[in-house]
Amino acid sequence: MATKNYSDEFGRRAVDLYESTADATLKGIAADLGVSRGTLAHWVRAFGTGSTAAPPQHSSSGAKSAGTESAAVRIARLEAQNARLRADKVKVETERDILRKAAKYFAGETNW
Repeated sequence: MATKNYSDEFGRRAVDLYESTADATLKGIAADLGVSRGTLAHWVRAFGTGSTAAPPQHSSSGAKSAGTESAAVRIARLEAQNARLRADKVKVETERDILRKAAKYFAGETNW
């Protein structure tokens, strides 16, 4: 199998995607991007910040109504939700950018 060379920018974006995805695994992200797990692990060591998105927090009392939670608890819950949504937005934007670049690359590669 031929060795593939990826740009540093692609590697950095892949690491951004990995770090911004809650509950992400190297294997899962690598499979989504079509690279080997070892390649992604190398990029994480080279370009990673060492921080990953926090997994979603679930309330221990699922039956709690909005009227009974205090303002501080509500603010904390909304801030956590906001952080998750921002991380999801970054993930979707990164995936979109990768797909756009791949489409441009493959469109320019055709010799019809």
